[in-house]
This record gives sequence, C-alpha cells and structure tokens, in this order.
Amino acid sequence: MSNEILMPALSPTMEEGTLAKWLISEGDTISSGDLIAEIETDKATMEVESIFDGTIGKLFFNEGSEGIKVNTPIGIILDPGEKYDEKVHGPNVKFGSDEKNDKELIKRDSDDKSLDKVVKIEQVTEQKFNISDSDIPVNSNEKNRIFVSPLAKRIAREKSIDLNLIKGSGPHGRIVKKDVEDHNIKSLSTDLKKLNSDVNNFELIKNSSMRQTIAKRLVESKTNAPHFYLSIDCSIDDLLLFRRKVNDEFPEQGKISVNDIIVKVAGLTLNKVPECNVSWTSENTKFFKSSDISVAVAIDGGLITPIVRNVEKKGIHKISSEIKELVEKAKNGTLSPDEYNGGTFSISNLGMYGIKNFTAIINPPQSAILAVGSGQKIPIVEDDKIVICNVMNVTLSCDHRVIDGAVGAKFLQVFKKLIENPMLMSL
Repeated sequence: MSNEILMPALSPTMEEGTLAKWLISEGDTISSGDLIAEIETDKATMEVESIFDGTIGKLFFNEGSEGIKVNTPIGIILDPGEKYDEKVHGPNVKFGSDEKNDKELIKRDSDDKSLDKVVKIEQVTEQKFNISDSDIPVNSNEKNRIFVSPLAKRIAREKSIDLNLIKGSGPHGRIVKKDVEDHNIKSLSTDLKKLNSDVNNFELIKNSSMRQTIAKRLVESKTNAPHFYLSIDCSIDDLLLFRRKVNDEFPEQGKISVNDIIVKVAGLTLNKVPECNVSWTSENTKFFKSSDISVAVAIDGGLITPIVRNVEKKGIHKISSEIKELVEKAKNGTLSPDEYNGGTFSISNLGMYGIKNFTAIINPPQSAILAVGSGQKIPIVEDDKIVICNVMNVTLSCDHRVIDGAVGAKFLQVFKKLIENPMLMSL
C-alpha cells in the first residue's frame, strides 16, 4: 500500500514549514531511516527521515516551497513495483463553482492538470463577457467611444484605472481583462521606478520564517500580556572579584562570564520567589518546579532563546559550558526543538554592547524576562562618603495577569542581594 510523506511538526509551536531541499528523487528506492528532505522551520533547518520502506512515487512540492501547513502531503511512497496514478494516489484538489473559488490559484508544479482546470475556468469567465453584445461603450461621443467587456470595466473601476489610457487588443479594439491587467502591471512598475528615483535606493529581502515567527509572537505578547516594568541598580564589585578568583583558581574548567553568574543567580531567585516562575493560561496558572532559563542569543536574521534547564541545581561551570554549547548550536542552526522549547523565564543581556538599561518584551508563554545592562563606574554614597563603584542596571518585565508589582519587586530584591553577595549562592 502507498504511504504519504507529510510535512512534519518539528516543534510544538510549528504550524507551517518550508521545503528547503529534497534529498531523494522520484523513482528512488528508500528504507525506513533514510534521510528524505531538509525542512526549514521558524528556528532552524532540520533533516527529516522516512518512516516507511518503498519507492518514491511522486514529490508534490518543489524545493523552496514555503508556507506548507503541518500534516500536508508533500510526497508519496509506493510499494515496490507499484506505479503512481494521480487518480488513486494524488492529493484531493477540489474546485468550487462560485466566482471566488474560480479565481483561486493552486500552487503546484507547472505541469499539474489541476492548474490547467483553474486556467480554463479563468478563460471561460473572460469569454462570457467578451461577446460583442456585452460591450459597454464608456464614452457617448461616437468618435471617442471605447468598447470594453464588463469584467475589464469592473477591474478598471476597482483599481482606479483610466480606460482612455488603454489600447484594446480584442476584436475592433475592444478592451478585455488582459489589457487592463497589463496596463496595471506597467503602471506599478513605473510607479516603483519613480519611487526609487525619489528616495534612497533600497533592496527588498523576503522575511525569513524565523523573522515572521518573531514578529508574530512578540506582537501577540505585547498585545495580550499587560506588561509592567521594574528596575534596580546592583553593585557588582564583589561579583567581578568573585569571577576573577574563580577563573584564577579553576583555569582548567574554562572561564566563566558575568552572564553565567547572572543566569545562576536568576535560577536561585526563582527558587526563592516561585511566584515569578509561572505561566498564565485562561483557566489556570502554571507554577513550574524547576528554573529553566531561556538565554537570548542574536543570530543572523533574528533571535533565538536556547534553554539552560534546572539552573538552581547546577554549578556555574556547568551552566557556563552549557551556554557556550547552546550558543554555538544556535549560530550554526543545529539546535534541536527540545533545546529551545519550554523555558520558564528569560534573560536578555545587552551589556556587551554598552547598553546601560532597556526593557524587553516577554517571551510567551512565559510571564517574565530580565533585561540586563552593562556595568558602569559611577559615584555613589556609602557611609556619607562618595565612592566609585561598578553598577549594573537590570529591568524586570512582568505579565500583570499573573505577577503583581509586589511579587516582581520581591524578585528584584532577592536578585540584588545575591548579585551583590555572590558567596550567598553556595548557601
């Protein structure tokens, strides 16, 4: 029997994917476990294995096809000796009889018979209006009379096109649909050229699946989650001293960064203030039992948030090595779905760019994100004396549906205490 190759769901949030590359061809004999395609998701490009044995009967989509919904058939595997028959094995394509359905174009291979049906329907629709008895004279003046089919006249009216500017290609100079569409394309091209000449030149680059997903998720977050923000300054002199001592004492384990310590402190803080380690749903609030920290990583074309899990139970060197490995995978596009799905809290650090403070958008379905600025030497007052200290500003973005102001303030209070006294991390 035949088996369909379906667009796989490579992550819990995946709704559609791009067929980046076929690794097989029609007629190939394959076995379960053979690689058959590369699928681009909103996060990465991943290889997909076959779960069936057989012969590739038909590939329904070309390489580069975008927006293919999850579970859509993209190919079919036949039993040995079985031949592909579109009537038996082909996807079920239906055509409606109303005007809206008549004009739908099915994006398939150029030799698809279904596409021929659509084209024929378009031609019949045009022919119905192109008989001479249906011509509509636009001007009453005999010399300037313009004959145009009803369909062409309607399109011209919808697009605000002056029919006096169009030369008809139909019998006796009659204007038909194609004339109006060709004129519109030429007008758009002219307008675009004029626009380019009026402003600085620019290049249009198609938005990647990742960029589209980032845009969709962040708009949903900012729209649905009522954000509020709390900021606090932390003295990091002791933290910098602690980091230097650890790196000097354990060089064989690799150097730890300030961000590694911040991730550790955030995990411990969530353990002490579990009211911030939550997620809102319409019916319930989820209280997470572990601190799974999503660390924002900038990559070409977007942003991804790999996760360090059970942070509260791990040492700083373990956290540091995991972050390095995850960042490397993120930049190479080799993260697996379980490495970037399911975090409970996020950290976005722009301190390395010299940013003093900023506010971050919550990464749904999480309910909080910590924005970390750079350490700055500033004068502060201690014991009625002015001293120079390294100060780092952090800003907590909270979803007010589930985290109240006092809870957010408590989180920052505990976080500040641990950051300013790093030795307390061992208690």
